[in-house]
This record gives sequence, C-alpha cells and structure tokens, in this order.
Amino acid sequence: MNNIQNFTKGFFKENAVFVLLLGMCPTLGVTSSAINGLGMGLATTFVLIMSNMVISMVSNLIPDKVKIPSFIVIIATFVTIISFLMEAYTPALHAQLGVFIPLIVVNCIVLGRAEAFASKNKVIPSIIDGAGMGLGFAMALTILGSVRELLGSGKVFGISLFSDTYGMLVFVLAPGAFLALGYLIAIINRLRKA
Repeated sequence: MNNIQNFTKGFFKENAVFVLLLGMCPTLGVTSSAINGLGMGLATTFVLIMSNMVISMVSNLIPDKVKIPSFIVIIATFVTIISFLMEAYTPALHAQLGVFIPLIVVNCIVLGRAEAFASKNKVIPSIIDGAGMGLGFAMALTILGSVRELLGSGKVFGISLFSDTYGMLVFVLAPGAFLALGYLIAIINRLRKA
C-alpha cells in the first residue's frame, strides 16, 4: 500500500469514528463543542504519530511476551508529553478535556494502530499512517462537535450563527452526542454507498 493510501484511509475507508466505531468514549464525551473535538483530535494525532514512529523503530527489539505492555508505556509517554504541553499552552482546553486526555493511553485507535501497523512496518509509512488515522479522527470529532454546538447553541467554534435564543439543549448534553453521532453515521454510510 502506498503512502497516500496509508494517509487517506483514516479519513474515509477506515475512519475510526464513522466507519470502525472506535474511540467512542472521547467521541461522545468531549464533542460538546467544535474546539473540544478539534483539541482532542489533534492531541490524539500527536500521540498516534509519535508512538507509531517509536514503535516502528523498536518493535524488533521487544520480546513478544511484553510487546503490548511496552507499547502502552511508549503511548503513555507521549500522552504525558501532550498533556503537559496542553496544560502549559492551552489551559482552558486542557481543563475542558479533563480526564479524557489521560484516557488516550487506552484508546483502542492508538493501541490498535501500534499493534496492527506500526509494529509491522517501517518508520515513514508508520508516521504517515498515524497522521492519517489521527487527522481522520480529529476531522470526525470536529464535525461531530460542530454539529452538536450548532444545534445546541447556534454557534460553531464559539461564533454565533443564530440568535442567542436559539438552541436545543439536548445536543450539548450526553444524549445529544448519541443522536448527532447516529445521524452522522447514517449520512456517511449513505454517502459511501452512493
């Protein structure tokens, strides 16, 4: 598979949220606004790229019995780095995302790409795969966050598109995440089959 296909599969063919239905905890938990979705997606992208790169470089040195625990330690290292960076440079976003940042360590998207791709491929394809899957995840979270924010408060990225009296509270609450995600998955499945 060439590098372009590795990169684009995370957006369309194997999108973690809309196609594979992976990473539902942060998907439903942090997407009450577009900025939260984008922030979580970019944090996950950083972890995917860096952990794929390191795992690709060292996977031949790790015994099979400790591969998964070793991958988790590598992933946790980059999650800690991104958490500290976000706390230092984007404290408001870090506070909004809260416990979901440390949960990137156990996100099945990150560990799945480490095991299924990075441990079996060279460094450059692993970096490209991580970037594609991560940016596809970020795109999905941003779309879901935008839809929920628009329907819930009439804003997108904090910019008012409707009057201040507009809004359906359910979409900024937990049930709205399920409703919006369900409709988006249905729309995307319809578009993929067309």
